[in-house]
Amino acid sequence: MMRAQQPLTYHAFVELAAADPAVVGLVFKGSHAHDNMITEHSDHDLYVILADGATTDLARFAGHRTPELDLVIISLADFRTVGMPGFERYALARARVVLDRLDGGIAHILAAKGRLDADEAFRDSGEWLDAYANSLYRSVKNDRDGYSLAARLDAADSFRFLLELLFAMDRRPRPYNKYLEWELARYPLPGWDTGMLLDAAHRISGTGDVPLQRRIFAHVEAAARRAGHGAVLDAWGDDLDLMRPQEVPPGDPT
Repeated sequence: MMRAQQPLTYHAFVELAAADPAVVGLVFKGSHAHDNMITEHSDHDLYVILADGATTDLARFAGHRTPELDLVIISLADFRTVGMPGFERYALARARVVLDRLDGGIAHILAAKGRLDADEAFRDSGEWLDAYANSLYRSVKNDRDGYSLAARLDAADSFRFLLELLFAMDRRPRPYNKYLEWELARYPLPGWDTGMLLDAAHRISGTGDVPLQRRIFAHVEAAARRAGHGAVLDAWGDDLDLMRPQEVPPGDPT
């Protein structure tokens, strides 16, 4: 009687891949690459990087996906471009090297994914700033006009764009929501108090707090202008007044 085949484990596959000369690198990402983020549901997400033009029996594992192990088998040339740009960029920026047969070459590729070049960062920051201002303006306007659900939804959108903007201005890919607190605790955004920013994320996403949105915008506007994005903001014209903190008239108890 034949025994049922045992599921392929992470450690068994790493041993198999490390013995294959076609493999130039092994990199894992996700919860296992983030300290103290592993749960009972966490699997191992592993990139298997092959020398360009190499053939290997490991190709039979392409697309392997189980609760224990997810594999991506990829050439070195393709690995260089993954997430550049794309959804995988943050995951690979914080990935960990298991095997590097390129004398640090794999680690160098990962480091490049974690740092936007100056032109890319400036371009992306301008686009995210405009998207942030758009959703913020809609949120404040909808709150003013009595559309509370629309105001809260736009506020949540605005904070998503705000995070993209702040990380782009620091030349970093934005972390996935799951890792936002992890990332900020270890790598704070310059000029921003992490506790305040996370509290604002809770309040703005949950309630659409308009005065808080305006106070955050004042900080963003100052930083964006210092970074050379004044033209993006000035294109909003008088609509900027609705986004900025409102002066309380003399004698107003509020």
